[in-house]
Amino acid sequence: MIKWFGYSLRRKLSVIMLVTTLIPLLFLGTFAFTISSNITEEKAQQAGLDTLAQMDAKFRFILRDVENISLFLIGQSDVQAYMKKPDETRAQILGLMTNLVYSKDYISNITIFPKNASASEPLATSTIYKTDFSQQIDIEQITDKMWTNLYHIETYLGDRQVFSFIRPLRSYNNYQTLGWLSITLDEQVLSRIWSEPQLAEGHGQVALLNSRNEIMSATDKSWLTGPIETLFPSVNEHIKTGTSGEWTFGKGNDKQNILYYREPSTGWTLIGVIPSELYSAQNRYILQLTGVAVVLAVLTNIVLTLFVIQRVTNPLRALARLLTKINPSEPLPQYPADSRDEIGRLAQSYNMLGTHIEALKTQLIHDETRKKEADMRALQAQINPHFLYNTLSSIHWIALLTEENRIAEMVGALSDFLRFSLNKGKEYCTVSQELAHIRNYVQVQAIRFPDEFEVDFTIDERLNDTYMLKLLLQPLVENAMIHGIQKKEAKGIISIYAEQKGSLMSFKVMDDGIGMSEDQLKTVRESLNPQKGLPASDASYGMRNVHERLQLHYGPESGLIIESRLYAGTCVSFSIPILEDFHENHDR
Repeated sequence: MIKWFGYSLRRKLSVIMLVTTLIPLLFLGTFAFTISSNITEEKAQQAGLDTLAQMDAKFRFILRDVENISLFLIGQSDVQAYMKKPDETRAQILGLMTNLVYSKDYISNITIFPKNASASEPLATSTIYKTDFSQQIDIEQITDKMWTNLYHIETYLGDRQVFSFIRPLRSYNNYQTLGWLSITLDEQVLSRIWSEPQLAEGHGQVALLNSRNEIMSATDKSWLTGPIETLFPSVNEHIKTGTSGEWTFGKGNDKQNILYYREPSTGWTLIGVIPSELYSAQNRYILQLTGVAVVLAVLTNIVLTLFVIQRVTNPLRALARLLTKINPSEPLPQYPADSRDEIGRLAQSYNMLGTHIEALKTQLIHDETRKKEADMRALQAQINPHFLYNTLSSIHWIALLTEENRIAEMVGALSDFLRFSLNKGKEYCTVSQELAHIRNYVQVQAIRFPDEFEVDFTIDERLNDTYMLKLLLQPLVENAMIHGIQKKEAKGIISIYAEQKGSLMSFKVMDDGIGMSEDQLKTVRESLNPQKGLPASDASYGMRNVHERLQLHYGPESGLIIESRLYAGTCVSFSIPILEDFHENHDR
């Protein structure tokens, strides 16, 4: 598998880009789903609390209304008179209470209990056939206003569950208790409040708890048969602090979210129960939306990634194919660069490389041709002296036999000069051999031109055994003698310097001849590097040959440097690297 990836840049880029983008997308989708689910639950809980607050506002109005009605009835003079003398104003009071009951649908009955029950029966707006009111409460023990627990009554409407508000009815003259007033609320009518507005769009249940946390009303009537603790254990611990809040009850499929809202003035509490299935359904919808968004993003990312990788790798593959089909004898094939990005610039660089290589090949062929020509010229210079060397050797022995010493001396120096030119076909020699070759040349020229010149040698002895390309100094000495000294009327001096400068050895050939003018010097310098395609000038042929050989064997920086002033002399110099280890090139 690793090798399969390693052989293809496209595969590696595809895997890397897909992994580096898909993993963040998956994390982002998970994070978005988690945050959205939490926000959805928080909003649902807040909406539930707001619904409970609206229900509480309606119920608080009913509580205040009931208390106001009780105060209204207690303050009526007819009621005060009836409590003192039950036979009087009975019809008026009953009519007043009946009107109040009919105007309030949640009030099922108003009853006045005289203190002396034996003297008079309770005055009620409804006929109650059966009730367990007296079993729960001893009304004569009530000394302050209160709300009863939920109890049953039976009227012409049937069996009903109710709870009552009871307060003592006292005389406003001496504040003595004259009886008790009871206002009864119908739980079935009251529970309509819990249905509008609906909690959790009708999926939730609502229960009303009194200040003793007893269930007084509920949307689910089965809850009315038992205390709230049997339905939701530890509920009292959760609702005893704060005016509102929520907690989770149950596990798994039975998990429910419990909301509560406490009325601070009365201590009554509304409990809302929302099944977690509602949140789960909403979360599934969010999960589906998130999944669709992530899948679309993944598919889009895959398509874009593959498109980008293809755009990047296709030109590289084309370049690779071109490089594998390179023919050394032919120019590099050109690649069409039609873009300005990095790939386009790479293609342009490849095309420039092909052009540059072609130019270098042309230059190399030209340099090799020049080198072969120079070597041929050197070979010709060796072939001709070979014949002359044999002839001069014969003349040298004849001169010795006839005791012609000057002739023998000149012929011997010339013979040694030609022997070095041959040098067994080798191109390199030591510095001492090159200087001996010059001395032989000077000896021959001294016999031809006696007392016309002197040659002075200043040589760094460290260079004697160092190898150099042969026949570099003699053409320069010959050029100084012919063009400098011989054109001078007085005796001339040729100075030869050789010294070591770091990793280079530097040579100078100086003469005090007639020198050159600026124009002549310019012409000579230009003749060293003739333009391509133009024939080389015959002027300064020896120096041009030396200059060309230096550049071909040591590099372009090793050419001749010519300095001259008219009537002051000429200096020709060059520097070549010191060879650490000499190896003769036998291919030449």
